[in-house]
Amino acid sequence: MKDITLGLVGVGRIGAMHADNISALNAVRNAEDINVRLRLTDVAEEHARAVAARVGAEFLPSVEALLASGLDGLVIATGTGTHPGLIKAGVDAGIPVFCEKPVALDVADALPVLEYVRERQGVVQIGHQRRFDPGYLEARRAYQAGELGWIHSLRAVTCDMAPPPVEFLAGSGGLFRDCSVHDFDILRWLTGREIVEVYAKGSNNGDPAIGAVGDVDTALALVTFDDGTVGAVSATRYNGAGHDVRLEIQGSRGSLLVGLDDRTALASAEAGVAFPAGQPHQTFAERFDAAYRAEMAAFVELILGLRDNPCTPEDAVAASRVAEAAQESLRSGSPVRVELAPAVAG
Repeated sequence: MKDITLGLVGVGRIGAMHADNISALNAVRNAEDINVRLRLTDVAEEHARAVAARVGAEFLPSVEALLASGLDGLVIATGTGTHPGLIKAGVDAGIPVFCEKPVALDVADALPVLEYVRERQGVVQIGHQRRFDPGYLEARRAYQAGELGWIHSLRAVTCDMAPPPVEFLAGSGGLFRDCSVHDFDILRWLTGREIVEVYAKGSNNGDPAIGAVGDVDTALALVTFDDGTVGAVSATRYNGAGHDVRLEIQGSRGSLLVGLDDRTALASAEAGVAFPAGQPHQTFAERFDAAYRAEMAAFVELILGLRDNPCTPEDAVAASRVAEAAQESLRSGSPVRVELAPAVAG
């Protein structure tokens, strides 16, 4: 039995979910049995202590105390503005780091973090959980195996059932940065190609307060890949039918639809069609429950040296570059070229 001790910083909505998933880990694929122990901290001490008690974790009063306690890995689930400093602290402690997306508030702030991690040969996994979803994994396998032929069209959809608080949206960086960045990441990951141009439009037909803080509640981006392939990425905060995340991939030989099952938040207008018959997902946590669990198991495998990094900081920043281009296109009303990262020597 091998003991692995993880430290968790931040136990808000995402952090509490990670605490549950970490507490449920007891074995890693292709490894001996392990015993995963969890220590956590949050500035909201009373809430953090309650989460610790619920999942059987140890509460520590500060990040410094957490890092000094002897960890095998650090999980960061705090606000985006704190990510750069906490990533650096974990790297300085000499332990692998898992950090929720994004690396920083914007690409400009993320670039020094990438350099810091590279210079110190740090190991940092960023939380783009869709890379662990069974449907996306199968679509990638099928495409790479040639079963779809060459792709002619891609359509990605991310629909929240209801918007998060306006206070959150005021600091989220916009719908494309906060929400569609997952689609931009998965499109790059699945196709192995770069998005080089984005043309975006958006609207506000829901809460006027969303527009007042500079965001839109619904948006669509036309993306162009480096080989000329085109795709569409749409997102909304107001999908009353349920939480709906799908990806349609159409190729010269075949087509696949990720996210089409009995819980898809759709109804058919055709007579006699009862599919889908299940209860639609209400939240992203429901939709990607299996993916989030697999993501944290993968982080433990990364700590143990059993796998390569499934989502590097460079991967995450590449998706953020596309999201920033989409936000700029939304503002300007014109297509925007995506600034690609320069090649890194060595």
